[in-house]
Parts: sequence; C-alpha cells; structure tokens
Amino acid sequence: MKQLPDLTTLKEGTMLLIDKPYKVTSFGAINRIKHAAKVKIGHAGTLDPLATGLLICCTGAYTKKIADYQRLPKEYTGIFHIGATTPTFDLESEPENFSDISGITEADLDTIRKQFIGEIMQVPPIHSAIKKDGKRAYELARKGQEIELQARPIQILEFEITSIQLPEVHFRVVCSTGTYIRSLASDFGRALGCGAYLQALRRTKIGPYAVEEAPSVEEWVSHILQQKSGAALNKN
Repeated sequence: MKQLPDLTTLKEGTMLLIDKPYKVTSFGAINRIKHAAKVKIGHAGTLDPLATGLLICCTGAYTKKIADYQRLPKEYTGIFHIGATTPTFDLESEPENFSDISGITEADLDTIRKQFIGEIMQVPPIHSAIKKDGKRAYELARKGQEIELQARPIQILEFEITSIQLPEVHFRVVCSTGTYIRSLASDFGRALGCGAYLQALRRTKIGPYAVEEAPSVEEWVSHILQQKSGAALNKN
C-alpha cells in the first residue's frame, strides 16, 4: 500500500518512498517534492539518471535516520547487453568495441554469474560521483583526465539470470550498499571475454521496502498540492 502522509507529518519528519522515473536525476525527483512541500528532505542513496525505481528519503527530524536506511541491502533488476562496451558502462555513452558473441552459451553465462556471488572486490566506474583528489570522478573523466579508482569490497548476496535473449541478459541482483551495477555489468562482460554494458536498471527493493509501495513523483506532488489546497479552504 502506498504511503502518503499529510503535510504536518512531512514537516515534523517521516520516511518517504519514491519511484524515480527514467532520465530524471535523483536530485531532480526529490527537489520537485521538496519545493512542493517546502520541507527539508535528505536522500538515503541516489540512482543514476537512466535507472528507475526506489528512492528512500527522510524529512524533518527523520533525516537523522538516513544512515540506517543507507546500510540496507538493495535489489535490482535489469539488462546486461553483451558483446560491446561503453566508457560509462551504461547508455550514457555510445557502445563501442563490438565483439562476436555467437559462441556464448547459457552455460557460459551461468558459470560467470557464479563467480560474482559473495564478497568480491569492485572498482567503481570512473564516471561516478566518487571523489578523487577532492573532485568528483566523473568531472575529471569528462575532461579526459586519467583516473585510477581503488577496488573496494562489496557483497553480492543473490545474482540470478532471469532471461536470456542475446545480446540481452536479464538479471536480478541483491547486493550490499556501495555496489555499482554498472561495474558489475562491465566486469561480467570482461569475464565472458566479449564485453558488456548496462542497458537497463530498476531498483526494486531497499531492505524490506519495495518499489510497489512507492508513489511516483507526480503522485507525491499532486497529494501535497491537494493537502495545501484543503488547508487553504479550511482557513477561509
């Protein structure tokens, strides 16, 4: 059931679930709600613009709980496109380095999948918001500067291939916070020997919270404006 608290609760402090749309930044989605409600909102982890799905935000006094939500495991579904790579590991940049995938079998995909389950070391994408020498890595990458980011431990709790329609490999992943699914796509393709990039991504769960419970940005804004309109009528 979708939760839509009243304005008083929003201002005092609560946790919000938001279903972020495609090609909208997390900050853009959050700011629309923030400006409509005129409340302080903090996020518990962003999504890339080309990803959709669940965002958790906190308002008012609840912003003190953000770290608790950030630590929760996350579930994603999406599509790896094998047989090519992109500089950003997703469709923010153009595919290149095309490879022949005619010899790739379902058994090959399953063998590689198993290699990524458990605690692994992962290098974040250079086109990411991680800071390097005090600057965002993507800012340096866009200037053509050479960047080397350090590998860090992450945990892949579950990794399931749900459908194979080559060159598309559909998947479901449950992972620890700090995991980059773009990097997982790139590493998966490298292990296959043919390259891969992330074609589509949707965050479906954060801990016990599911995207089905999350109102869209439009639903949030409409609800807030209705609340304000009702409050204004009651004053008159």
